[in-house]
Amino acid sequence: MKRIFFIVLDSFGIGGAKDAAAFSDEGANTLRSVFNTEGFSVPTLEKLGLFHIDGVSESLNYTSKVSPIASYGRMSEASPGKDTTIGHFELMGVVSKKPLPVYPNGFPPEIIEKLEKAFNRRLICNKPYSGTEVIKDYGTEHKKTGALIIYTSADSVLQLAAHEDVVSVETLYDYCRKAREIMTGDHAVGRVIARPFTGEYPNFTRTPRRHDFSIMPPEKTILDKLKEKGFDTIGVGKTYDIFAGCGITENFGVNENNADGMKKTSNLLSKDFSGIALINLVDFDMVYGHRRDVKGYAEAIKEFDLWLSGFLPKLQDEDALIITADHGCDPTFKGTDHTRENVPILVYNKNLPSKNLGVSDSFAFASEIVEKLLL
Repeated sequence: MKRIFFIVLDSFGIGGAKDAAAFSDEGANTLRSVFNTEGFSVPTLEKLGLFHIDGVSESLNYTSKVSPIASYGRMSEASPGKDTTIGHFELMGVVSKKPLPVYPNGFPPEIIEKLEKAFNRRLICNKPYSGTEVIKDYGTEHKKTGALIIYTSADSVLQLAAHEDVVSVETLYDYCRKAREIMTGDHAVGRVIARPFTGEYPNFTRTPRRHDFSIMPPEKTILDKLKEKGFDTIGVGKTYDIFAGCGITENFGVNENNADGMKKTSNLLSKDFSGIALINLVDFDMVYGHRRDVKGYAEAIKEFDLWLSGFLPKLQDEDALIITADHGCDPTFKGTDHTRENVPILVYNKNLPSKNLGVSDSFAFASEIVEKLLL
């Protein structure tokens, strides 16, 4: 193969994780939740073999009569977590040995003190919170006082929210860079995230100028290895941020939304590159999963499926397409956080026969496929 289009449907889990109970996620199944919405239909993903993956038809009580044109399988996560960072690291071949730190009671006083000193600003909130609710509840105080909103979630994240009229986006990014330098050692969170917002209460709105400052992968990923061998490694969406730029030769930036990410991916069809384009479509997670909007999630998957129907015929003979996910975020499950789930993997090339890839005990199986196709 010459080019691989590797698309991560952020949070599109398929349930069935053997250790889901250890994460309080027993019974979570993102695919099943969206499948059960009225009028749900994804003919292109079905043609690629989504419903033929081991265990999927049983979980959905649905048997597909469509013969798949791609190879299909199920992957379990080996790393001790369910977040974007270690999910992507593992997809690219690096299994994390220990869980990243989380803060169910907020960040400790010594961390808050260091951050406030570095920013020369007071911090407010400091607890796990929904991103949309936190600006609603603390946005007014922030605008009055200039204090930054700091919050976290069940994932290993430190998030800083600020109104763009109070703190410029570049200044907020600078605060996040300083926080990234502070959050090391035992406090090395997976991501420090800038969350700018605009508007007036009660209609504060987060903007697309979010930026993630991730921890560096603990060792070389397949991206690094490909880059060292002279391959192109292209990031689309928040890919560059997730890997802290490691192993990426060209970055097409954070997507405004899924539609923008799909457009950028389509544009890559006319780019003469040799290697991998790693695309993250985050709306499934950020806009619909965390907000527990099952109808919106289902519609977003249908929109992706429609786009995919036009993308597939344009692939060249030496192009491969890989579709997978990095964790789950079941929009009908309890809470507002990610869910520990297995993920699908679909591998398509016009000249490769369809086969059942079975069940893998690690997301790193995806990187093994990349290596076999390119090296």
